[in-house]
Amino acid sequence: MNIIGIVGTALIAAIFAVTLKRYNQEYAVIISIIAGVVILVEILRNISPAVREITTLLSGVGLTQEYGLILFKTLGICFLAQFAADSCRDAGESALASKVELAGKISILVLSLPLFEDIAQTALGLIGG
Repeated sequence: MNIIGIVGTALIAAIFAVTLKRYNQEYAVIISIIAGVVILVEILRNISPAVREITTLLSGVGLTQEYGLILFKTLGICFLAQFAADSCRDAGESALASKVELAGKISILVLSLPLFEDIAQTALGLIGG
C-alpha cells in the first residue's frame, strides 16, 4: 500500500466514523482505532528499507549498535504514544491522552539516559575532568 492507499483508508474510515457518530459514538471510535492500526501496520511494513539504511549509516561512522537501538526504541515509543493519545482524544478523553503523552516522554527520557551518560563521559574526557 502506498500513500494513496493510506489516504484512501483514512478518508473512508473518517466518513464512516462521522456517519456513525450520530447514531452510535462507540462504533465510530472503534472504526477510527481500527483504521489507525491498519495504517500504522502498513507504515511499519514499509519502513524496513529506512531501518536498514540507518543501521548502515550508524555502523559506517563507527557508532555502536546501542545507539541505533535507542533510536529505534525511541521512535517506537513516539509512534505508539501518539497513536494512543490521538485515539483517546477521538474518544473524548483528553485528560487520558495527556497522561499517555507524558508517559511516552518519560519513557523516552529513561531510555536515553545511557546515551546522556556516554556524552557526559566524553565531555569530561575532552576537558580533562
